[in-house]
Amino acid sequence: MRVFVTGATGFIGSYVVRELVAAGHQVAGLARSEAGASSLAAAGAVVHPGSLEDLGSLRRGAAACEAVVHLAFDHDFAKVIANCELDRRAIAALGSALPGPGLPLIVTSATGAVFTLGRPATEDDAPSPQIPRIAGEQAADALAAEGVHVAVVRLPQVHDPVKQGLVTRLIAVAREKGVSAYVGDGSNRWPAVHVRDAARLYRLALEKSVAGARYHAVAEEGVPLREIAEAIGRGVKVPVVSISAEQARDHFGWVGMFVSADIPASGALTQARLGWQPREVGLLSDLNGAKGFEERV
Repeated sequence: MRVFVTGATGFIGSYVVRELVAAGHQVAGLARSEAGASSLAAAGAVVHPGSLEDLGSLRRGAAACEAVVHLAFDHDFAKVIANCELDRRAIAALGSALPGPGLPLIVTSATGAVFTLGRPATEDDAPSPQIPRIAGEQAADALAAEGVHVAVVRLPQVHDPVKQGLVTRLIAVAREKGVSAYVGDGSNRWPAVHVRDAARLYRLALEKSVAGARYHAVAEEGVPLREIAEAIGRGVKVPVVSISAEQARDHFGWVGMFVSADIPASGALTQARLGWQPREVGLLSDLNGAKGFEERV
């Protein structure tokens, strides 16, 4: 299958490209720089010049392929609403350009877009209207209503020994502040998945997805924030402390809005529906890995 991948040079996208190439797919990856183009070529992909903001380049990439995996997203939280609206436009452009009916478009959302008080969020739960990331899922729903074969992959904290999603930001804050903090008793939880497991899920969603489906790339339903803070404290060699919810925004900056959130999520339905089985190490294992904390951040 000829697959157009946006975000192909990013942390997750680079793993997805290698996974698809290894499975025999022909991959065209979106690249906006010479360095990105070189990394794509080295991975065995065709380079498609363009950017997330250049909707024409997205349409051309989709029109030349038989499927799309959309991973590109601007994670600058200072302009999160604008970035989510850009995501909406990008998804609409990609879906409008697929060259035939029934060709799959896999788009990306976040498990944190769903709040289900008292239980893990599931694939069948709708995104919360107050979360800006709903824009991408709304764009997917609009395409599905037009008959496009679109499915959504929701991501938790995605990790390897070098990067760990928002946890990487918590590490930077611990270095800056001289303490590794959690909020309250730290029992609130974040779900997680290893990046190689996430890449395999994207391939399975591409090959086996049901139109209109939501899939959760969740290997661990919820890792307590206190345990994350303790792992960071050991790695950075700083004290581990509890702070109040009122202190969180000042201490953590923009990531403070997430640090006290209890947002567990389940991937059980995804595992059953796609035959996906996570097999890599967990988040805490990567944080406590043998490579040495200084090398990983």
